[in-house]
Amino acid sequence: MRLIEVGLDHCQGQDLDSTLFAPFPLRSRALNEAGAATAPCFVPLQQPRHSLHPCLPLPKMASWVSLLLLLFCHLISRAQEVSCSTPLPEFTSETPINNVVQDSQTGRIYLGAVNTIFQLGPSLQLEARAETGPKLDARTCTPPASACQDTKLMPNLNKLLLVNPSNGSLIVCGSRYRGICSLLNLTNVEQQLYYSDSKGERTYVASIEDNVNVVGVMSTYVKEGHPFSVFVVGKGYGSLDSTKLISTRILQDFRDWVVFESIIEASTVQTTPFAPRYLHDFRHAFKEDGFVYFLFSRTLDGTDNKNVTFVSRLCEDDHHYYSHTELQLNCGTHNRYNKVQAAFVASPGKELTRVMTETSGFGKVDPWSKVLFMVASLDDNENESALCMYPLSSINERLVDIISACYSDSGKIAGIPAVHIPYSTKTEEFCSSKISKDMLESFKCGADFLPSPLASKPKFALIAEAALTMSGLLTAVAVAVENDHTVAFLGNNQGEVFKVHLTAQPYIYSKIPADTAAEKVNRNLFFDLSHSHLYVTTEKKITKVPVQTCLQKKDCQSCVELRDPYCGWCVLEGRCTRRSECRRAEEKNGWLWSPRQQCVKIVSFYPPNLSCKKTEKVKINIPSLPAIGPFDTLHCTIRSFQSDGIMSESGQVSCDLPQPSLIPQTPEDQDFVAVAIRVFVNDTVELATREFKFYNCAATVRKAENTPCMSCVASQWGCQWNTFDHTCSDMDDSIVGPNIIKYRQGSKCPQFENPDPVLIPVGYKTRISFEGINLNLYKDRAFTIGTELMRNVEEEVNLDDLPFYTFSGFNFSYDKSPETNVVFYVKDKESGKKMDSTLNVTLYNCSMGREDCSLCKNADPKYRCVWCAKQKACVYEKLCATQQGSEYDIECPDPQITDIIPRFGPLQGGISITIRGSNLGIHKEDIKSITVVGEPCIHQEEKYSVSTSVVCEIGPQKPNWGQVEVEVKGGKRGTSSMYFTYRNPIPEAVHPSRGPKAGGTLITISGRFLDTGSKEDVQVTIGGVECTVEQFGPVITCRTGVYGAEKVPSDLLTVTVKYGKSTKTNILSAFQFLENPTVQEHYPQGSFVCGGRNIVVSGSGFDLIQTAVMRVQGDNSTLFEIAHEKNDTVIHFRSPTVNSSLSQSYKTYIHLDNWSKELKPFAYHPDPTFDELKKNFITEASIIIVTGRGFSKAMTAKEAQAFVGDVSCVVNTLQDDKLFLDPPSTPPRARSRRHRRDTRPELLDLTIKFGKGEWVVGSVQYEKKNDLPLYIIIPAVIVPMLLIILISVYCYRRKSQQAEREYEKVKHQLENLEESVRDRCKKEFTDLMIEMEDHTNELSEGRIPFLDYKTYTDRVFFLPSKDGANDVMITGKLDIPEARRATVTQALNQFSNLLNSKTFLINFIRTLERSHDFNARAKVYFASLLTVALHGKLEYYTDIMRTLLLELMYDYVNSKNPKLMLRRSETVVERMLCNWMSICLYQFLKDSAGEPLYKLFRAIKHQIEKGPVDARLKKAKYTLNDTGLLGDDVEYSVLTLQVLVHGEGPDVTPVKVLNCDTISQVKEKIIEQVYRNLPYSLRPKVDSVTLEWRPGSTGQILSDLDLTSQKEGRWKRVNTLAHYNVRDNATLVLSRVVHTQQNYDQNQENHEERNALLEDDKVFHLVRPAEELDEIKSKRGSIKDKSMTKAITEIYLTRLLSVKGTLQQFVDDFFRSVLCSGAVVPPAVKYFFDFLDEQALKHSVDEETIHIWKTNSLPLRFWVNILKNPHFIFDVHVSEVVDASLSVIAQTFMDACTKSEHKLSRDSPSNKLLYAKEISTYKKMVDDYYKGIRQMVPVSDQDMNTHLAEVSRSHTDRLNTQVALHQLYQYASKYYDGIIASLDEDPAAQSKQLTLRLQQIAAALENKVTDL
Repeated sequence: MRLIEVGLDHCQGQDLDSTLFAPFPLRSRALNEAGAATAPCFVPLQQPRHSLHPCLPLPKMASWVSLLLLLFCHLISRAQEVSCSTPLPEFTSETPINNVVQDSQTGRIYLGAVNTIFQLGPSLQLEARAETGPKLDARTCTPPASACQDTKLMPNLNKLLLVNPSNGSLIVCGSRYRGICSLLNLTNVEQQLYYSDSKGERTYVASIEDNVNVVGVMSTYVKEGHPFSVFVVGKGYGSLDSTKLISTRILQDFRDWVVFESIIEASTVQTTPFAPRYLHDFRHAFKEDGFVYFLFSRTLDGTDNKNVTFVSRLCEDDHHYYSHTELQLNCGTHNRYNKVQAAFVASPGKELTRVMTETSGFGKVDPWSKVLFMVASLDDNENESALCMYPLSSINERLVDIISACYSDSGKIAGIPAVHIPYSTKTEEFCSSKISKDMLESFKCGADFLPSPLASKPKFALIAEAALTMSGLLTAVAVAVENDHTVAFLGNNQGEVFKVHLTAQPYIYSKIPADTAAEKVNRNLFFDLSHSHLYVTTEKKITKVPVQTCLQKKDCQSCVELRDPYCGWCVLEGRCTRRSECRRAEEKNGWLWSPRQQCVKIVSFYPPNLSCKKTEKVKINIPSLPAIGPFDTLHCTIRSFQSDGIMSESGQVSCDLPQPSLIPQTPEDQDFVAVAIRVFVNDTVELATREFKFYNCAATVRKAENTPCMSCVASQWGCQWNTFDHTCSDMDDSIVGPNIIKYRQGSKCPQFENPDPVLIPVGYKTRISFEGINLNLYKDRAFTIGTELMRNVEEEVNLDDLPFYTFSGFNFSYDKSPETNVVFYVKDKESGKKMDSTLNVTLYNCSMGREDCSLCKNADPKYRCVWCAKQKACVYEKLCATQQGSEYDIECPDPQITDIIPRFGPLQGGISITIRGSNLGIHKEDIKSITVVGEPCIHQEEKYSVSTSVVCEIGPQKPNWGQVEVEVKGGKRGTSSMYFTYRNPIPEAVHPSRGPKAGGTLITISGRFLDTGSKEDVQVTIGGVECTVEQFGPVITCRTGVYGAEKVPSDLLTVTVKYGKSTKTNILSAFQFLENPTVQEHYPQGSFVCGGRNIVVSGSGFDLIQTAVMRVQGDNSTLFEIAHEKNDTVIHFRSPTVNSSLSQSYKTYIHLDNWSKELKPFAYHPDPTFDELKKNFITEASIIIVTGRGFSKAMTAKEAQAFVGDVSCVVNTLQDDKLFLDPPSTPPRARSRRHRRDTRPELLDLTIKFGKGEWVVGSVQYEKKNDLPLYIIIPAVIVPMLLIILISVYCYRRKSQQAEREYEKVKHQLENLEESVRDRCKKEFTDLMIEMEDHTNELSEGRIPFLDYKTYTDRVFFLPSKDGANDVMITGKLDIPEARRATVTQALNQFSNLLNSKTFLINFIRTLERSHDFNARAKVYFASLLTVALHGKLEYYTDIMRTLLLELMYDYVNSKNPKLMLRRSETVVERMLCNWMSICLYQFLKDSAGEPLYKLFRAIKHQIEKGPVDARLKKAKYTLNDTGLLGDDVEYSVLTLQVLVHGEGPDVTPVKVLNCDTISQVKEKIIEQVYRNLPYSLRPKVDSVTLEWRPGSTGQILSDLDLTSQKEGRWKRVNTLAHYNVRDNATLVLSRVVHTQQNYDQNQENHEERNALLEDDKVFHLVRPAEELDEIKSKRGSIKDKSMTKAITEIYLTRLLSVKGTLQQFVDDFFRSVLCSGAVVPPAVKYFFDFLDEQALKHSVDEETIHIWKTNSLPLRFWVNILKNPHFIFDVHVSEVVDASLSVIAQTFMDACTKSEHKLSRDSPSNKLLYAKEISTYKKMVDDYYKGIRQMVPVSDQDMNTHLAEVSRSHTDRLNTQVALHQLYQYASKYYDGIIASLDEDPAAQSKQLTLRLQQIAAALENKVTDL
């Protein structure tokens, strides 16, 4: 046989019962649990053939084996001894630990800490570590970080840690780089298996927010028959995170998928817009029976902040999350504990399942089923938590009920709505499907046509009562089962772990204490692989703790007191063990379970006790004794005596008792000695023990020495008394006789009793007689009597007459109290032994407490006290008579008055005065009269005190003073020597004069004679509010009460001082109550228990407060601290020191006078711990680093103090575990702040002070300086500095010279040209600004005529269509017969559902785009229809757009020129993008860009209309467009017309016009001015009004053409105001007409004239057309003539510059509003640009192309469109002349967005030259805008969808959705066959029966029968 020595870890858990060492009581497993991990264990390689004791030498074996075995025995016994003190395995991290996981195969532990991943062995030894941070990152950074700006080193928190055993990898997700993950090697975490930061948003898993919890669980995903390892993640909302609440992440690249990509897209739980409102806090994720579960808390509906706990469930093979269902879990009554903190899933023990089945209401719970154990707390209070238990079977049943109700029963259970659709604003019926009950199993994981996600309504939450509630916050739970019993381990936020036995009445039986710096227990609480240890993780430490400490208990009582379900007393081995470790545990009473609180006990002895003078056998009754086998031996020990035990048939053990000589002495104060009898089995194992009493009869008399006989025979031991020798002895029936008094025959004892008298006066010798009984044997014997007060004197007792005896008495003296008890003893004179005596009398002293005659006479007559006049004292009557020899029954002397309280009273009386003195009567009736200053005073009888004081109430009196007189019975009078004065008090002033309404202000009332009366007589009120008097005297102080009314009065209140019943004095307007102070905040919000931290409370109204106190209330202690500094807005407190040894919760309050408020939050933290500082040599320039733990919990660098010796040094940085100190610049002189004596030279204490806490952390020593000479230092520093400066200056000048380049020639010319017109521009601009001021005022009043959303979208989408404003989408009119309307509506709704299928819609679009006749116009129109149809689900619309854009990009990148993408609307998706931008930017237009755009439009319109505009040629004098420039100089003047509107009152409106304006132009200007407050659409049109001029008595209708119009050859000039000779300030009347044509007819003389006007349309306004001029010119005109014409026109180009300069500010403002990323950038822009950047990175597209894509998608597609068409967003009319100028600005905007440079020349278009100088500035604006957007915080899918959902919700109802669906169907109908064919080829479409659904819709809409 060979023996191998192995470490304990390797044989842990081995069952060695059958091995060589079975007989030995301590086996390896127990040893390991006790923590003696260093002891070796031995495993035999084969079974021995015979059993041997391990400590005996083995036959035929080498002697070294024997030695080894002996050594092993020794080791085990040593291990057993030291197991209590062996340190627990632990590991400490330098940074906080976020997550902990265990490899279930190897037992390794992985810690995810800040910046580090640790790999530990099962015993927590470090195996490897991987650094994960800090990393260069920025909160807004989108990885890779190299592309980000403003990065800095940031810590990397571990957010998720998962073991993937399938490929030996560790999944690590951190908080940096948007929460991306990496894979590490499980066997060596230093080896990174995978990491990539360039895969984009789809790989962002975790959260960058510190407070967002992430949970995950490993799972499997099957695609196309391939199983993949995936992990399913639940993540809360972080503002900068990926939006996916739940996501499935793949762990390998597959087709388009990359590692960590989210492979399931489900908008319901991934792109929900409501996540920020619901605030999910995920706490646990687990997998069971094909389902994945998440446990989290969230708000119910986003409107209330109250959290509710939910468990959600997903089918593991659900590829769309259709099965996502949430069930509310209620914990405690009324869901008191509503916020989950941690959870654990385990099978319960049999006992717990029985209890749960009987009591929980969950029905039958099976032991093999799993239970969710959850700890939860109150939402708003972390001072209370609970444990709740939910069987998984019950959770699943309730989930099935919810799902069934929705799929089959309209969402109802028993008729009550039970189902809710979370994260949705849908209000319509959603549970509309009707699946038969027998089909439900097929849809248990949902389907695309079934509603999801689902959630239970609160009424159908699963409810569990709290199994256990605790104060404090529980943060972790783990559950184990031992012997069918369930044990929960609950961690809290103080670092403690409670052990709880889960029974019908769960109880905490033990606690794993916290470390010194109490930190919360991490929610990852779990067991080692053998379930014998628990891994407990706190902030920076993980500890391996045994689940039980049974072996530490050495006796049964301490073992069962543990009440630990793991433990029991192994009776025959004498050990506290687990059941599995006790060999004979299965025998009856062989292992006594700890919680049963039962030990092997000796119930009784026979005999029950024994005299100490005897010995015999004792039978010991031990009912719970286990079966004693034939090989077991018993013995008893009594101290050093030992005897063999014999087991009787009845189960009793018999043992011998020791000889009397071995019994110890009886103690002095008792009559027995108790000795423990111990029963042992097998020599060493103690079974039971109990004390056996050996009594001593002789000692019984010590109990009552005055009654020895009765004490003897009444004792419990059965003693007898011998009267001859006065002895007590053991009962002996052989001794008889009259002198023997047997047990319980106390009545036969000789004794003396019944003394007479029982009252004995002091100082008088009184004869006492008493009775003697049972004295027959004492005939002729003499007795003596005595007592302690007789001072050791004993007197003889005289026999009077049998049975009576007398004693002559004794002259007692006693003055300590009026009376005392005296006990006499009687002795037999002959023997000197005490006889039984019960002679008790009362000794009394008359003079004690009766100092005067009246008091003496008031004494009880039984005392016979009299007043002795000669002695002037109260004495016993016989003492007075004896000494005086005369009668003593004399009258008492006259009363004496010694004091009057008070000495002053008010004139009205009504107060009580107290008269003190002597002989003031014996009874209250004895007082006959009292007068005060001659006036009667009413006696207050109830306050009378015999002889010493009288109280009376004085009446009114005039101002006076005099004596007080009292008359008593018998006519005797007493008059006071002091005087009483009547006077009125005069209060005059109150200070302070204001205080808070809560009261508590101490006010001082000053005045004259205020000390009239006494404190009890004075009452102070302030406006009816009581003020409690605290001090009374020349000034009165009182404390104000609470002012009860809600509103405090603004006036000062009257202070009333009332004296007694009748006197009131007022101080008017003396005090004002003000509102209570308000406390806004306090900082800091925590303190160490040492206290002394400066707490600053800020608020207002503190100057009213007199006393400010901080109170800290513990469970059993209250501490106070008074504020040390205060002003009106700030109060400074120092936190009180609290008891650190008690783990109790503290609440902190501040009391401001009477007003108090709890400071929340405010926490007390354990004091920090400091590591010992090694001897540290320092210099003035060095840094001292102090290490420890818990520094930052309640301290900052600014507050902390440090001292070297007694000189302060600067605390530079304070981290939780480090302090960085700058030492003093010169070495301190003092050796120590504490003046310690230290013989070491130059050693200085380093002391750290946090508030009142002070710690000496070590000593430091200054190093000797080595000074460098100054002449070396100066050149060494200055020479390099000069060189650097010279080089820098040279580089700078060279660069400056290079930067001064010449401008291009054309630009230079333009600048010169601009200079020449600058003055003119200034004038023009000034004029324009003055004229625009009115409009600006209108704008500021909110009068920008924005179109509503529907009109805006109609115009943007459909106005450019072929039908324009008459398009059916704008009119909204469908020609559908009434009879078919309902059918069509229903069918269109079905068609809408079909469009919501991504598969159908993509097929639909692709089919249309493949068709040749589906032209560009049709694509644009179709995309617009689609936008309206899907407007209610813009998230889905965006998803479709993204999908199509990805395809489009792929095409352009791979087969076309990528730069051309998005340039024109050649595809449906390009128009969809344009519409999407229009939708997303509407609000931005209204909020930001709209105003500058409207101002620009108005400015252009204004500037153009200032000069002549040719109504026919559409050219203007002032314009930006050279082609629209009016070439000729036209003479004109400005007129102001006074316009009267017919039928609208007499008011006239002044309107500025030009005399060259046509009548229509005049009408337009008049309408614009008169109706300026109306939008354009509500104003009358030009042809609906007439203009009448009334120069005289007759009026003249003005019109553009009439018979008076001038002719020039064949040309006719349009009439102008100059034509009609209308003068300045002329009055014109504007009238409305119903039909313009009739009006026109009425103003013509006849039809012939009208026809003549219409015949010839050669009409001009200001300038005849150029072609006509050319015709007139000689055909001989040369080229020179033509160039001259051009030159003449170009002379007027300076006007373009003039207009440009005038409008420049408005153009710049608009560009800035659109291109400023510093202001608000619409989320859609950021979101789409990020999408383009991401795709460009994927396709390796260059920067220029990305720039073009961005330009094509936003400026080109949206801004240019809006800029050229202001009527798309405003209710305005854009004339052609204005449009021409807008086109120039639009072109400039487009040029600014291009990357290419425009080379300018003489022949360049004027409009390009016009803005040549600005174009570079604008280009930079665009570049900066694009860059700024790139650097912005990313807009997550979640945020984008929130925005889109809000747009959908706000506007969809008003759009013509039904019309759009109808129009879309026309396309479906037109291309029907192609669509059907496309669907038939698509497997996904087939599985969803899309073809069938389309056919059904076609049948309904086209009213035809199909081949269904």
